Amino acid sequence: MGIKTYKPKTSSLRYKTTLSFDELSKGNSPLKSLTRGKVSRAGRDSSGRISVRRRGGGHKRRYREIDFGRRDKFGIPARVVSIEYDPNRSSNIALLVYRDGDKRYIVAPKGIKIGDVLESGPNAPIRIGNALPLEDIPVGKAVHNIELNVGKGGQLVRGAGGYAMVLASK
Repeated sequence: MGIKTYKPKTSSLRYKTTLSFDELSKGNSPLKSLTRGKVSRAGRDSSGRISVRRRGGGHKRRYREIDFGRRDKFGIPARVVSIEYDPNRSSNIALLVYRDGDKRYIVAPKGIKIGDVLESGPNAPIRIGNALPLEDIPVGKAVHNIELNVGKGGQLVRGAGGYAMVLASK
């Protein structure tokens, strides 16, 4: 994921950085079977009253269903077909096509490219984008999308630019 930095023409631009959209796949719309509608609540509760002020507006969004667990695809290699923008989160998403034909979105880690082959499971090699149990990752490696409870899917470190470091192992 590229990060664009600005020349310090003014004091406010000195530390400004934004995401560069150069690495995203061109002309790809999201896969229809992996998206669903998302209702904007606009700060209203079930009775229609404002419960949170200053919410609402913005562009209409479709929710992309992300596979945070990748548990049922152990040992099946997947190829990265596209890297797409997701309006519902700060990070980009990658579309994977598994060898058995199944397609899924995952949170795209930094350094992943179109055409990379990813795996999940305890026997997967230690590479960017592969999903392994924490006990199989060596100390000092940066990780993301961490499960709190086994089988529940990733709940920690899912945002753009975030990572956690493995400090110790059993």
